[in-house]
Amino acid sequence: MSNGAVPAPANGISADEIALYDRQIRLWGMKAQEKIRNANILLITMKALANEIAKNLVLAGIGSLTILDSEPVNPADLGAQFLLSEEANPIGTNRAAAASAALQRLNPRVQIHVDTVDVRLKPPSFFAPFDIIIATDLDSPTLNIINTATRLNNRPFYAAGCHGLHGFLFADLIEHTFAITRTKPNIFTPSGPETRTRSILSVTPKPSSSSSSSSSEAHAEELVTKRELYSTWYLASGASQLPAEILRSPRRRRAVTPLLSCLRALWEFASLHGGSAPQTDHHADLAQFTLLCGEQHKALGLPAETLRSEVLRSFLQGVSGNGSGGGVEVGPVAAVLGAQLAQDVINVLSQSQQPVQNFVIFDGEAMEAEVYALHPEGELGRGLLVTAGPVKADDVMGGGRGALEITGVA
Repeated sequence: MSNGAVPAPANGISADEIALYDRQIRLWGMKAQEKIRNANILLITMKALANEIAKNLVLAGIGSLTILDSEPVNPADLGAQFLLSEEANPIGTNRAAAASAALQRLNPRVQIHVDTVDVRLKPPSFFAPFDIIIATDLDSPTLNIINTATRLNNRPFYAAGCHGLHGFLFADLIEHTFAITRTKPNIFTPSGPETRTRSILSVTPKPSSSSSSSSSEAHAEELVTKRELYSTWYLASGASQLPAEILRSPRRRRAVTPLLSCLRALWEFASLHGGSAPQTDHHADLAQFTLLCGEQHKALGLPAETLRSEVLRSFLQGVSGNGSGGGVEVGPVAAVLGAQLAQDVINVLSQSQQPVQNFVIFDGEAMEAEVYALHPEGELGRGLLVTAGPVKADDVMGGGRGALEITGVA
């Protein structure tokens, strides 16, 4: 294919593959493994977090993984990425190319492709062949542009980043349908809205494998098909409120991690400073970042006393001032976030588990990963695909403003 994305073979799973993936097939079934085997995934920016994501996806047996990174290996990469070594990957070689050999050795059955062109130079059509797009350690405007292109191609999108002991992951699956198996309750479950973002589409009996009718009655199961609706990165990362059930409860508002305000302030600061993060030795940067944190905390409806100075200091220690959109890379944090994101990708491919909705904020100091559904008022899902103006698809990657018009929030 012209963009380097090669689809996985469409034939059935072989006996040796069944033996290789036996444990996970027992967990999610043969049909799910076939979907995973045929998946064609794009992973953008090959740093520590992407190393973990790639490892988990490759070991799970996806069909094809394209790793895209235009940057060279630097000394910090050699200290943070387990797919690199100083002997095999000298400083100055392309980061994606350098990681590809070790990644291929993890699972020779997976097709590994390398793309060294800056993602900001890619047209929207580049993303069409991929089943899922994952972008890591990028600035907020770039994530917005990529997400706009994935929306135009109706493709699921993940974003994630690490900042020292803290990190986040975000999902925009547009509209995702999945089915869960559960024990049949005593009360009938009607179709219709379950939450603002989730609806029950159907409830059907699941055939029992037991030959005993009494046993079948005692352990009757049903298949519940649901649909989740999602927001874009642009809306969820800055213009969205916490769910009403949190905002109307003082106790739950106090429990919301202040890291959410810190992350939003970081994205706003970087947008105001050409992608650069606040420098910890620059008084004006610290003053502006602190002000932005307070404003974001207030806008989210959170109590001022939960945004403590020690939280800001801890967060800033992990923030990089190199303008890359990423932060200080801590191996265990990358491992936790990478595993969670990769598992959610597997769940989405198999359509058999509840996916993330839609932000996860990870606090490595407390070892907590809180999930928040951040959405604006109004349309969700495909309703956000309505264009607000005569914007051409091929113009979107040229600048952030075109991306905003595509999502209908110009």
